[in-house]
Amino acid sequence: MADDAQKPPGAPADSVPPAPSSPATPPAAPAKPGLGAEAAKVPPAAKAAEGHAKVSAPVGPPDPPPPATATPPAFIAALQASPGGVSQVSYWVGDWTIVVPVSRLLEVARHLRDAPDAAFDACSDVTVTDWPLRPERFDVIYCLYSTRHRHRIRVKARASEHEPVPSMTGVWPAADWLEREVYDMFGVNITGHPDRRRILMPEDWQGFPQRKDYPLEGPGELLMENPLDWLKLRQAKEEADIE
Repeated sequence: MADDAQKPPGAPADSVPPAPSSPATPPAAPAKPGLGAEAAKVPPAAKAAEGHAKVSAPVGPPDPPPPATATPPAFIAALQASPGGVSQVSYWVGDWTIVVPVSRLLEVARHLRDAPDAAFDACSDVTVTDWPLRPERFDVIYCLYSTRHRHRIRVKARASEHEPVPSMTGVWPAADWLEREVYDMFGVNITGHPDRRRILMPEDWQGFPQRKDYPLEGPGELLMENPLDWLKLRQAKEEADIE
């Protein structure tokens, strides 16, 4: 009776409040493009070729050609007029780059130093880029500067792994330690150098650390399973020499 007294007037005694309606089912998300039946139509060979293209390593730098508005200076034009003197001319960020055969490297270097309109009297840097997939894997790059005319040029020679590259120390003495570094780090076969030996790594170091195919764990990966074993052998040799 107490329950009936609490019901609102006019309501049936056995009425039950309606259950709340369930929310409407959200519409299905639209299918992403490229999935489902359309994706199944892509041949497996095409997928494999696409994946291979993504991971394939480059075989060299682009070396963009000069724009139509950029005219090579006279000292470059003189080298271009000589058969086999310059194989390619590039222009990037305001500086000229010439690619020359290794066999003409010394001749080109002397011309750039002695020509009055060139007067490249300073070798500011020597560096190398390594492209293992290319037969001429090394780009040996000489960065030159003229203190008289305040202009720059890069001279690039492409060399294979064991190909002799003549030293530029007779043209620019500042190339001495720079060439030692590229020999030490890349193993470029610099010939005619007055003191060709390692400059950063120990003289008995195995391999050339800045080559792209150099093992990530160091020389021990080349010789034995544990790189520490190589260091222990080296230390034992030094102790034997002291005794």
